[in-house]
Amino acid sequence: MQRIRYSRYLKSIILLLDLLVIAAVFIFFFLSRNQHTVHDKDIWYENSFPLLLLISFWILLSGRTKIYNIRRNLTYTIFIERIVTHFLLFVLGLLLIRKVSNNKFFSSELSWLSLYLFSFILLTKSLIYFGIKYLRSLGVNNRNVMFLDENTSTNILKNILTERKDYGYKIFDYHPQNIHLDELQSFWKNNGIHTLFLPLENTFDPKTEDEIFRLAEANKVHISLIPNISQIDLFSYDLGYVQTQPVLNQTKYPLDYYSNYLLKRLFDVVFSIVVILGICLWLFPIIAVLIKLTSKGPVFFVQKRYGFHEEVFNCIKFRTMVVNDESATSTTRENDSRITTVGKILRKTSFDELPQFINVLKGEMSVVGPRPHMLSVDNYYKPKIGRYSLRSMVNPGITGLAQVSGLRGDFGDVEVEMKKRVLADAFYVRNWSFVLDLVVILKTILLVIGGDKNAK
Repeated sequence: MQRIRYSRYLKSIILLLDLLVIAAVFIFFFLSRNQHTVHDKDIWYENSFPLLLLISFWILLSGRTKIYNIRRNLTYTIFIERIVTHFLLFVLGLLLIRKVSNNKFFSSELSWLSLYLFSFILLTKSLIYFGIKYLRSLGVNNRNVMFLDENTSTNILKNILTERKDYGYKIFDYHPQNIHLDELQSFWKNNGIHTLFLPLENTFDPKTEDEIFRLAEANKVHISLIPNISQIDLFSYDLGYVQTQPVLNQTKYPLDYYSNYLLKRLFDVVFSIVVILGICLWLFPIIAVLIKLTSKGPVFFVQKRYGFHEEVFNCIKFRTMVVNDESATSTTRENDSRITTVGKILRKTSFDELPQFINVLKGEMSVVGPRPHMLSVDNYYKPKIGRYSLRSMVNPGITGLAQVSGLRGDFGDVEVEMKKRVLADAFYVRNWSFVLDLVVILKTILLVIGGDKNAK
Protein backbone atom coordinates (compact mmCIF):
# COMPACT_ATOMS: atom_id res chain seq x y z
CA MET A 1 0.00 0.00 0.00
CA GLN A 2 0.97 3.66 -0.22
CA ARG A 3 2.75 4.61 3.01
CA ILE A 4 1.20 7.69 4.58
CA ARG A 5 4.18 8.72 6.73
CA TYR A 6 3.75 12.46 7.08
CA SER A 7 0.02 13.04 7.74
CA ARG A 8 0.45 13.00 11.52
CA TYR A 9 3.51 15.25 11.33
CA LEU A 10 1.53 17.74 9.25
CA LYS A 11 -1.31 17.75 11.78
CA SER A 12 1.17 18.25 14.61
CA ILE A 13 2.71 21.24 12.81
CA ILE A 14 -0.75 22.76 12.23
CA LEU A 15 -1.62 22.24 15.90
CA LEU A 16 1.64 23.89 17.03
CA LEU A 17 1.00 26.89 14.77
CA ASP A 18 -2.49 27.29 16.28
CA LEU A 19 -1.06 27.15 19.80
CA LEU A 20 1.62 29.71 18.92
CA VAL A 21 -1.06 32.07 17.58
CA ILE A 22 -3.17 31.65 20.74
CA ALA A 23 -0.19 32.23 23.02
CA ALA A 24 1.01 35.25 21.00
CA VAL A 25 -2.42 36.94 21.02
CA PHE A 26 -2.94 36.45 24.75
CA ILE A 27 0.57 37.62 25.63
CA PHE A 28 0.20 40.67 23.36
CA PHE A 29 -3.08 41.70 24.98
CA PHE A 30 -1.74 41.10 28.46
CA LEU A 31 1.43 43.14 27.89
CA SER A 32 -0.40 45.96 26.08
CA ARG A 33 -2.42 46.55 29.24
CA ASN A 34 0.30 45.71 31.76
CA GLN A 35 3.46 47.19 30.28
CA HIS A 36 5.01 47.75 33.69
CA THR A 37 5.18 43.99 34.27
CA VAL A 38 7.33 43.17 31.23
CA HIS A 39 10.45 42.54 33.33
CA ASP A 40 8.66 41.08 36.35
CA LYS A 41 9.66 37.40 36.44
CA ASP A 42 7.13 36.59 39.16
CA ILE A 43 4.27 37.82 36.97
CA TRP A 44 5.46 35.68 34.04
CA TYR A 45 5.75 32.65 36.31
CA GLU A 46 2.32 33.29 37.79
CA ASN A 47 0.69 33.54 34.36
CA SER A 48 2.38 30.53 32.76
CA PHE A 49 -0.19 28.18 34.31
CA PRO A 50 -3.26 30.04 32.92
CA LEU A 51 -1.66 29.96 29.46
CA LEU A 52 -1.04 26.21 29.72
CA LEU A 53 -4.64 25.80 30.90
CA LEU A 54 -5.91 27.57 27.78
CA ILE A 55 -3.70 25.51 25.49
CA SER A 56 -4.84 22.27 27.14
CA PHE A 57 -8.47 23.30 26.79
CA TRP A 58 -7.97 24.06 23.09
CA ILE A 59 -6.43 20.61 22.47
CA LEU A 60 -9.10 18.74 24.44
CA LEU A 61 -11.86 20.63 22.64
CA SER A 62 -10.44 19.61 19.25
CA GLY A 63 -11.35 16.01 20.08
CA ARG A 64 -15.02 17.00 19.92
CA THR A 65 -14.95 19.53 17.08
CA LYS A 66 -12.53 17.49 14.90
CA ILE A 67 -10.80 20.58 13.52
CA TYR A 68 -7.64 18.51 13.00
CA ASN A 69 -9.37 15.59 11.27
CA ILE A 70 -9.28 17.21 7.84
CA ARG A 71 -10.33 14.99 4.96
CA ARG A 72 -9.03 15.64 1.47
CA ASN A 73 -12.50 16.35 0.13
CA LEU A 74 -13.45 18.68 3.00
CA THR A 75 -15.12 21.78 1.59
CA TYR A 76 -14.15 25.25 2.80
CA THR A 77 -17.72 25.80 4.06
CA ILE A 78 -17.52 22.81 6.40
CA PHE A 79 -13.98 23.81 7.28
CA ILE A 80 -15.12 27.25 8.42
CA GLU A 81 -18.10 25.75 10.25
CA ARG A 82 -15.77 23.60 12.33
CA ILE A 83 -13.50 26.52 13.14
CA VAL A 84 -16.43 28.73 14.19
CA THR A 85 -17.94 25.97 16.32
CA HIS A 86 -14.61 25.29 17.96
CA PHE A 87 -13.94 28.97 18.57
CA LEU A 88 -17.37 29.65 20.08
CA LEU A 89 -16.95 26.75 22.50
CA PHE A 90 -13.44 27.98 23.32
CA VAL A 91 -14.66 31.51 24.08
CA LEU A 92 -17.48 30.05 26.20
CA GLY A 93 -14.87 28.13 28.19
CA LEU A 94 -12.78 31.29 28.46
CA LEU A 95 -15.79 33.14 29.89
CA LEU A 96 -16.27 30.45 32.53
CA ILE A 97 -12.58 30.52 33.46
CA ARG A 98 -12.73 34.31 33.69
CA LYS A 99 -15.71 34.12 36.06
CA VAL A 100 -13.92 31.87 38.54
CA SER A 101 -10.43 33.37 38.23
CA ASN A 102 -9.07 36.65 39.54
CA ASN A 103 -5.87 36.32 37.53
CA LYS A 104 -4.88 39.43 35.55
CA PHE A 105 -4.13 37.24 32.58
CA PHE A 106 -7.86 36.81 31.97
CA SER A 107 -8.77 40.46 32.53
CA SER A 108 -8.22 41.60 28.93
CA GLU A 109 -11.16 43.01 27.01
CA LEU A 110 -12.81 39.82 25.86
CA SER A 111 -14.56 41.29 22.80
CA TRP A 112 -11.36 42.66 21.22
CA LEU A 113 -9.36 39.65 22.36
CA SER A 114 -11.85 37.26 20.74
CA LEU A 115 -11.91 39.27 17.51
CA TYR A 116 -8.12 39.28 17.18
CA LEU A 117 -7.85 35.63 18.16
CA PHE A 118 -10.52 34.51 15.69
CA SER A 119 -9.05 36.61 12.89
CA PHE A 120 -5.51 35.28 13.29
CA ILE A 121 -6.64 31.67 13.75
CA LEU A 122 -8.91 31.87 10.69
CA LEU A 123 -6.18 33.52 8.60
CA THR A 124 -3.54 30.98 9.61
CA LYS A 125 -5.73 27.94 9.08
CA SER A 126 -7.12 29.27 5.78
CA LEU A 127 -3.62 29.86 4.40
CA ILE A 128 -2.66 26.33 5.36
CA TYR A 129 -5.92 24.93 3.91
CA PHE A 130 -5.52 26.61 0.51
CA GLY A 131 -1.77 26.03 0.50
CA ILE A 132 -2.27 22.27 0.85
CA LYS A 133 -5.02 22.36 -1.79
CA TYR A 134 -2.71 24.18 -4.19
CA LEU A 135 0.16 21.73 -3.65
CA ARG A 136 -2.17 18.78 -4.21
CA SER A 137 -3.43 20.33 -7.45
CA LEU A 138 0.22 20.33 -8.60
CA GLY A 139 0.53 16.62 -7.85
CA VAL A 140 2.23 16.93 -4.44
CA ASN A 141 0.97 14.68 -1.61
CA ASN A 142 -1.30 12.67 -3.90
CA ARG A 143 -3.09 9.56 -2.65
CA ASN A 144 -3.03 6.61 -5.06
CA VAL A 145 -6.47 5.08 -5.67
CA MET A 146 -8.15 2.64 -8.04
CA PHE A 147 -11.64 1.54 -9.01
CA LEU A 148 -12.77 -2.06 -9.35
CA ASP A 149 -15.90 -3.38 -11.11
CA GLU A 150 -17.00 0.06 -12.26
CA ASN A 151 -20.63 1.09 -12.75
CA THR A 152 -22.64 4.32 -12.93
CA SER A 153 -21.95 5.30 -9.33
CA THR A 154 -18.21 4.75 -9.62
CA ASN A 155 -18.11 6.69 -12.89
CA ILE A 156 -19.66 9.71 -11.16
CA LEU A 157 -17.10 9.59 -8.37
CA LYS A 158 -14.27 9.00 -10.81
CA ASN A 159 -15.33 12.06 -12.76
CA ILE A 160 -15.37 14.20 -9.59
CA LEU A 161 -11.91 13.07 -8.53
CA THR A 162 -10.56 13.69 -12.03
CA GLU A 163 -11.94 17.24 -12.15
CA ARG A 164 -11.02 18.20 -8.58
CA LYS A 165 -7.24 17.99 -8.73
CA ASP A 166 -7.06 19.80 -5.38
CA TYR A 167 -8.49 16.74 -3.65
CA GLY A 168 -5.15 15.08 -4.33
CA TYR A 169 -6.21 11.69 -5.72
CA LYS A 170 -4.20 9.92 -8.41
CA ILE A 171 -6.31 7.31 -10.20
CA PHE A 172 -4.74 4.10 -11.51
CA ASP A 173 -6.85 2.31 -14.11
CA TYR A 174 -7.34 -1.45 -13.77
CA HIS A 175 -9.61 -3.21 -16.28
CA PRO A 176 -8.88 -6.96 -16.39
CA GLN A 177 -11.17 -9.38 -18.17
CA ASN A 178 -11.13 -11.68 -15.14
CA ILE A 179 -10.04 -10.98 -11.57
CA HIS A 180 -6.90 -12.81 -10.48
CA LEU A 181 -6.07 -12.06 -6.87
CA ASP A 182 -2.30 -12.46 -7.34
CA GLU A 183 -2.35 -9.95 -10.19
CA LEU A 184 -4.54 -7.58 -8.15
CA GLN A 185 -2.12 -7.75 -5.22
CA SER A 186 0.84 -7.10 -7.53
CA PHE A 187 -1.02 -4.11 -8.99
CA TRP A 188 -1.50 -2.68 -5.49
CA LYS A 189 2.16 -3.10 -4.60
CA ASN A 190 3.58 -1.87 -7.92
CA ASN A 191 1.47 1.29 -7.86
CA GLY A 192 1.39 1.93 -4.11
CA ILE A 193 -2.42 1.83 -3.97
CA HIS A 194 -3.85 3.37 -0.78
CA THR A 195 -7.61 3.16 -1.44
CA LEU A 196 -9.76 0.78 -3.47
CA PHE A 197 -13.18 2.12 -4.52
CA LEU A 198 -15.63 -0.75 -4.90
CA PRO A 199 -19.37 -0.64 -5.71
CA LEU A 200 -21.51 -1.98 -2.90
CA GLU A 201 -23.59 -3.79 -5.51
CA ASN A 202 -20.87 -5.48 -7.56
CA THR A 203 -20.71 -8.48 -9.90
CA PHE A 204 -18.31 -10.56 -7.79
CA ASP A 205 -19.45 -13.80 -6.22
CA PRO A 206 -19.38 -13.84 -2.38
CA LYS A 207 -16.20 -15.93 -2.21
CA THR A 208 -14.24 -13.59 -4.52
CA GLU A 209 -15.53 -10.52 -2.67
CA ASP A 210 -14.44 -12.00 0.68
CA GLU A 211 -11.00 -12.76 -0.75
CA ILE A 212 -10.64 -9.18 -2.01
CA PHE A 213 -11.51 -7.81 1.45
CA ARG A 214 -9.12 -10.22 3.17
CA LEU A 215 -6.33 -9.41 0.75
CA ALA A 216 -6.92 -5.65 1.11
CA GLU A 217 -6.72 -5.88 4.90
CA ALA A 218 -3.50 -7.90 4.73
CA ASN A 219 -1.92 -5.36 2.34
CA LYS A 220 -3.22 -2.31 4.26
CA VAL A 221 -5.30 -1.16 1.29
CA HIS A 222 -8.32 0.86 2.45
CA ILE A 223 -11.65 -0.09 0.90
CA SER A 224 -14.31 2.54 0.27
CA LEU A 225 -17.65 1.10 -0.77
CA ILE A 226 -19.74 3.14 -3.19
CA PRO A 227 -23.49 2.63 -2.74
CA ASN A 228 -26.38 3.36 -5.03
CA ILE A 229 -28.43 6.31 -3.79
CA SER A 230 -31.24 3.90 -2.85
CA GLN A 231 -28.91 1.66 -0.81
CA ILE A 232 -29.78 1.66 2.90
CA ASP A 233 -27.72 -1.22 4.34
CA LEU A 234 -24.89 1.02 5.54
CA PHE A 235 -24.41 -0.15 9.12
CA SER A 236 -20.78 -1.31 8.89
CA TYR A 237 -19.57 1.85 7.19
CA ASP A 238 -19.63 5.59 7.66
CA LEU A 239 -21.56 7.47 5.00
CA GLY A 240 -19.66 10.38 3.51
CA TYR A 241 -19.90 12.50 0.39
CA VAL A 242 -17.57 13.65 -2.35
CA GLN A 243 -19.61 16.64 -3.54
CA THR A 244 -23.03 14.97 -4.11
CA GLN A 245 -21.81 11.40 -4.64
CA PRO A 246 -22.32 9.19 -1.55
CA VAL A 247 -19.30 7.09 -0.54
CA LEU A 248 -19.14 4.41 2.14
CA ASN A 249 -15.87 4.43 4.11
CA GLN A 250 -14.78 1.74 6.53
CA THR A 251 -15.64 2.75 10.08
CA LYS A 252 -12.68 4.43 11.74
CA TYR A 253 -11.06 2.86 14.76
CA PRO A 254 -10.63 5.09 17.84
CA LEU A 255 -6.90 5.66 17.30
CA ASP A 256 -7.51 6.74 13.70
CA TYR A 257 -8.75 10.02 15.19
CA TYR A 258 -5.88 12.42 15.64
CA SER A 259 -7.00 13.70 19.05
CA ASN A 260 -6.98 10.13 20.43
CA TYR A 261 -3.63 9.37 18.81
CA LEU A 262 -2.15 12.58 20.25
CA LEU A 263 -3.46 11.79 23.74
CA LYS A 264 -2.03 8.27 23.61
CA ARG A 265 1.31 9.45 22.21
CA LEU A 266 1.71 12.17 24.85
CA PHE A 267 0.93 9.64 27.58
CA ASP A 268 3.44 7.17 26.11
CA VAL A 269 6.21 9.77 26.10
CA VAL A 270 5.52 11.06 29.64
CA PHE A 271 5.06 7.57 31.12
CA SER A 272 8.24 6.27 29.42
CA ILE A 273 10.33 9.21 30.67
CA VAL A 274 9.06 8.66 34.23
CA VAL A 275 9.88 4.92 34.08
CA ILE A 276 13.32 5.45 32.52
CA LEU A 277 14.32 8.18 35.00
CA GLY A 278 12.68 6.59 38.04
CA ILE A 279 13.45 2.89 37.49
CA CYS A 280 15.65 2.14 34.50
CA LEU A 281 18.54 4.47 35.39
CA TRP A 282 19.43 2.47 38.50
CA LEU A 283 17.97 -0.95 37.58
CA PHE A 284 19.57 -1.29 34.12
CA PRO A 285 23.18 -1.39 35.43
CA ILE A 286 22.26 -4.05 38.01
CA ILE A 287 20.54 -6.27 35.42
CA ALA A 288 23.39 -5.74 32.95
CA VAL A 289 25.99 -6.89 35.50
CA LEU A 290 23.94 -9.98 36.43
CA ILE A 291 23.54 -10.95 32.76
CA LYS A 292 27.26 -10.55 32.10
CA LEU A 293 28.25 -12.53 35.21
CA THR A 294 26.01 -15.52 34.42
CA SER A 295 26.36 -16.00 30.66
CA LYS A 296 28.45 -14.99 27.67
CA GLY A 297 27.04 -12.59 25.11
CA PRO A 298 25.54 -9.12 24.83
CA VAL A 299 23.36 -7.54 27.51
CA PHE A 300 20.58 -6.65 25.08
CA PHE A 301 18.75 -8.90 22.65
CA VAL A 302 17.61 -7.02 19.54
CA GLN A 303 15.12 -8.70 17.21
CA LYS A 304 13.20 -7.46 14.21
CA ARG A 305 9.43 -7.25 14.73
CA TYR A 306 6.47 -5.91 12.78
CA GLY A 307 5.19 -2.54 14.00
CA PHE A 308 2.55 -0.06 12.85
CA HIS A 309 1.32 -0.96 9.34
CA GLU A 310 3.76 -3.91 9.47
CA GLU A 311 6.84 -1.76 9.18
CA VAL A 312 9.80 -3.67 10.59
CA PHE A 313 11.64 -2.21 13.62
CA ASN A 314 14.31 -3.41 16.06
CA CYS A 315 12.64 -4.51 19.30
CA ILE A 316 14.99 -4.25 22.32
CA LYS A 317 14.94 -6.66 25.29
CA PHE A 318 17.34 -7.84 27.93
CA ARG A 319 18.93 -11.11 26.82
CA THR A 320 17.37 -13.98 28.77
CA MET A 321 18.79 -16.91 26.79
CA VAL A 322 22.21 -18.21 25.92
CA VAL A 323 23.28 -17.06 22.47
CA ASN A 324 21.75 -19.52 19.95
CA ASP A 325 20.93 -19.82 16.27
CA GLU A 326 17.20 -20.47 16.83
CA SER A 327 16.35 -17.15 18.50
CA ALA A 328 14.71 -15.73 15.35
CA THR A 329 12.81 -18.88 14.34
CA SER A 330 11.89 -20.86 17.46
CA THR A 331 9.55 -19.58 20.17
CA THR A 332 10.02 -20.31 23.87
CA ARG A 333 9.26 -23.89 24.86
CA GLU A 334 8.20 -25.39 28.19
CA ASN A 335 11.31 -25.74 30.41
CA ASP A 336 13.41 -24.25 27.62
CA SER A 337 17.08 -25.11 28.24
CA ARG A 338 18.18 -21.95 26.43
CA ILE A 339 16.87 -19.69 29.22
CA THR A 340 19.52 -18.63 31.74
CA THR A 341 19.06 -18.49 35.51
CA VAL A 342 18.84 -14.71 35.50
CA GLY A 343 16.67 -14.92 32.37
CA LYS A 344 14.03 -16.92 34.24
CA ILE A 345 13.74 -14.18 36.86
CA LEU A 346 13.62 -11.43 34.22
CA ARG A 347 10.88 -13.23 32.29
CA LYS A 348 8.84 -14.00 35.41
CA THR A 349 8.91 -10.34 36.47
CA SER A 350 8.71 -9.01 32.87
CA PHE A 351 11.83 -6.93 33.57
CA ASP A 352 13.28 -8.21 30.28
CA GLU A 353 10.78 -5.92 28.51
CA LEU A 354 11.97 -2.69 30.22
CA PRO A 355 14.36 -1.64 27.39
CA GLN A 356 11.31 -1.39 25.11
CA PHE A 357 10.52 1.95 26.72
CA ILE A 358 13.30 3.17 24.42
CA ASN A 359 11.23 1.85 21.48
CA VAL A 360 8.25 3.77 22.88
CA LEU A 361 10.19 7.04 22.99
CA LYS A 362 11.27 6.45 19.39
CA GLY A 363 7.62 6.06 18.36
CA GLU A 364 8.03 2.42 17.29
CA MET A 365 5.95 1.02 20.16
CA SER A 366 3.35 2.10 22.68
CA VAL A 367 3.09 1.35 26.40
CA VAL A 368 -0.15 -0.58 25.71
CA GLY A 369 -0.99 -2.38 22.48
CA PRO A 370 -0.85 -5.80 20.79
CA ARG A 371 2.43 -7.52 21.70
CA PRO A 372 4.78 -7.76 18.70
CA HIS A 373 5.62 -11.31 17.60
CA MET A 374 8.66 -12.64 15.80
CA LEU A 375 8.49 -12.08 12.04
CA SER A 376 8.30 -15.82 11.43
CA VAL A 377 5.33 -16.14 13.81
CA ASP A 378 3.43 -13.29 12.14
CA ASN A 379 4.17 -14.67 8.67
CA TYR A 380 2.93 -18.11 9.75
CA TYR A 381 -0.34 -17.06 11.37
CA LYS A 382 -1.34 -14.17 9.12
CA PRO A 383 -2.83 -16.38 6.34
CA LYS A 384 -4.30 -18.81 8.88
CA ILE A 385 -6.24 -16.48 11.21
CA GLY A 386 -8.81 -14.00 9.93
CA ARG A 387 -8.43 -10.37 11.05
CA TYR A 388 -4.85 -11.09 12.15
CA SER A 389 -3.56 -8.04 10.27
CA LEU A 390 -5.85 -5.81 12.34
CA ARG A 391 -3.20 -5.97 15.08
CA SER A 392 -0.89 -3.75 13.05
CA MET A 393 -3.41 -0.90 12.77
CA VAL A 394 -1.93 0.47 16.03
CA ASN A 395 1.57 0.53 17.48
CA PRO A 396 2.59 -2.70 19.24
CA GLY A 397 2.77 -2.47 23.02
CA ILE A 398 5.06 -3.40 25.90
CA THR A 399 1.96 -4.84 27.52
CA GLY A 400 -1.50 -5.50 26.13
CA LEU A 401 -5.06 -6.56 26.80
CA ALA A 402 -4.29 -10.13 25.73
CA GLN A 403 -1.38 -10.41 28.16
CA VAL A 404 -3.30 -9.16 31.21
CA SER A 405 -6.17 -11.47 30.24
CA GLY A 406 -3.97 -14.56 30.65
CA LEU A 407 -3.33 -15.02 26.93
CA ARG A 408 0.44 -15.13 27.15
CA GLY A 409 3.04 -17.74 26.28
CA ASP A 410 2.91 -20.85 24.11
CA PHE A 411 1.06 -23.61 25.96
CA GLY A 412 -1.84 -25.98 25.29
CA ASP A 413 -3.24 -25.87 21.77
CA VAL A 414 -0.98 -23.12 20.42
CA GLU A 415 -3.15 -22.24 17.41
CA VAL A 416 -6.30 -21.98 19.53
CA GLU A 417 -4.51 -19.79 22.07
CA MET A 418 -3.15 -17.61 19.28
CA LYS A 419 -6.67 -17.11 17.91
CA LYS A 420 -7.83 -16.03 21.37
CA ARG A 421 -4.92 -13.60 21.56
CA VAL A 422 -5.75 -12.16 18.16
CA LEU A 423 -9.40 -11.72 19.19
CA ALA A 424 -8.29 -9.81 22.29
CA ASP A 425 -5.99 -7.63 20.18
CA ALA A 426 -8.78 -6.96 17.66
CA PHE A 427 -11.10 -5.97 20.52
CA TYR A 428 -8.47 -3.53 21.78
CA VAL A 429 -8.02 -1.92 18.35
CA ARG A 430 -11.77 -1.48 17.89
CA ASN A 431 -12.56 -0.34 21.44
CA TRP A 432 -9.50 1.65 22.53
CA SER A 433 -9.95 4.28 25.20
CA PHE A 434 -7.53 6.09 27.50
CA VAL A 435 -9.22 4.50 30.51
CA LEU A 436 -8.73 1.03 28.99
CA ASP A 437 -4.99 1.74 28.67
CA LEU A 438 -4.84 2.79 32.34
CA VAL A 439 -6.65 -0.41 33.40
CA VAL A 440 -4.24 -2.57 31.37
CA ILE A 441 -1.24 -0.79 32.93
CA LEU A 442 -2.65 -1.23 36.44
CA LYS A 443 -3.29 -4.95 35.84
CA THR A 444 0.23 -5.31 34.44
CA ILE A 445 1.74 -3.76 37.58
CA LEU A 446 -0.29 -6.15 39.74
CA LEU A 447 0.91 -9.12 37.64
CA VAL A 448 4.54 -7.98 37.97
CA ILE A 449 4.16 -7.69 41.75
CA GLY A 450 2.23 -10.96 42.18
CA GLY A 451 3.97 -12.92 39.44
CA ASP A 452 2.46 -14.04 36.15
CA LYS A 453 2.03 -17.83 36.02
CA ASN A 454 1.89 -17.68 32.22
CA ALA A 455 5.26 -15.93 31.97
CA LYS A 456 8.10 -18.32 31.16
